[in-house]
Order: sequence, then structure tokens, then C-alpha cells
Amino acid sequence: MHLITVTLYPEKYPTADHYPFNLNLIQETKRLRFTAAVTFFVGENGSGKSTLLEAITRKCGIIMWQGITRPRYNASPYEKELYRAIDVEWQNKRVPGSFFGSNIFRNFAQLWDEWLTMDPGLLNYLGGESFMSKSHGQSLMAFFTSRFKIKGIYFLDEPETALSPKSQLELLKLLTEMSRSGHAQFIIATHSPILLACPGAQILNFDTSPVTPIDYERTNHYLIYKDFMAEPKKYILTN
Repeated sequence: MHLITVTLYPEKYPTADHYPFNLNLIQETKRLRFTAAVTFFVGENGSGKSTLLEAITRKCGIIMWQGITRPRYNASPYEKELYRAIDVEWQNKRVPGSFFGSNIFRNFAQLWDEWLTMDPGLLNYLGGESFMSKSHGQSLMAFFTSRFKIKGIYFLDEPETALSPKSQLELLKLLTEMSRSGHAQFIIATHSPILLACPGAQILNFDTSPVTPIDYERTNHYLIYKDFMAEPKKYILTN
């Protein structure tokens, strides 16, 4: 592992009335300890897992590709400020890494395609083919396969979004292999019960305050999918 601890300092929060500082979870969680090469953040939408993931990424000095940004109605002016009130501790020394967000990958892939028109040699970093020549899910897997070979720390925000169940299994296998290699660490916000099954992974539950570890088979993701598969008809609404 590379990153071992994240500490939050509520006394440094600029406000308690605006997102994300108004979340009980952000106010009550003081420290996260990473005990495995793969750590998952799980929780309902709006729980704060993606916001904290981004804050940790920024604090680690990793540049986040922003893609195309547009004004948002009634957005919190403090939404991107959490990283200023946290600290990170490395096992040895800071390592490079990258951030993946499913909502910005398409813009990233288009930019790579523009660069290829000027330097086709960049294909060596993409597995030999342009991301834009593949389906969205295929391009994601090509990116993951080439990128994760590089030593570092990887932050992923819902990487399963465009992946079929079969592709999620491929990503699960890749995470398992790369984490066992000893050179890569992954911190992932996800809703995928397939990815959560990664052997030896640490799962942090954002549906509790403060954040606490949880076993795979106790997560809502596992329980809901298991219950649905056993009796899907009871979840179907009828008139």
C-alpha cells in the first residue's frame, strides 16, 4: 500500500451549513485507515463518498481531469473545498496516480483522439487502438488495462457505470491481479456488488456516521441484489 491514513479536521471546516460540510458523516468521521490494497467506498447517492474521494485525490497532489464544466443552479460554493481540511499519510513517500470519473471519461477519450492525429505513437499507451474506435465499455477496459500497469495510487469513481456484468468481472480480475502485484493501490467509490467481491478488499460504509468498515455480505448492495435475484417478482410494481 502507498496511502495509509486520511485525517479530517472539522475545526478547519469553513461552514457547517453547506454541502459537504453539513453532512453528519463528514462532521463525525475523523480518520480513515486503509488496510488493504483495494478499498471500496459504499453508500447511497448523496452520502458523500464521491466528494471525499475527490478531496483525497486533490490532497494527494493528483491532477483531476475536469472535462467540460458548466454552471450549476444553486451549487454549494464549498463543494470542492473539503481537501483543504484533510491530511494524508503515506507508507513511505508520495507516489503518482490518477483519478477516474465515469462522467468525464468521454471527454478525456476525445482529447486523446485529437492528440493521436499529431502523435500516432501515443497508441502504445492505449493498447494499440484509439479509445474512440471502441464502445464506451471497451474503451474503459482498454484504459484500465494499460494504466494500472504503472506503479501508483488509483482513485475511481463508479467505474462500473458503462460496464456490462461480464466487463465488471474483467475489471474485478484486473483489480485483483494488480493489487496483488504490490505496486498499485485502489480507492474506489462503487455501487457494484461484483466489484465489491474483490478478495481481501476493505469496504468502508458511508451509510453510517462516522464511516465504518463493513463485511461484503452485510452491505446493502449485496443484500438487495441477493434478495432481488431470489424473488424478483416482489419488486415489480403492478396496478
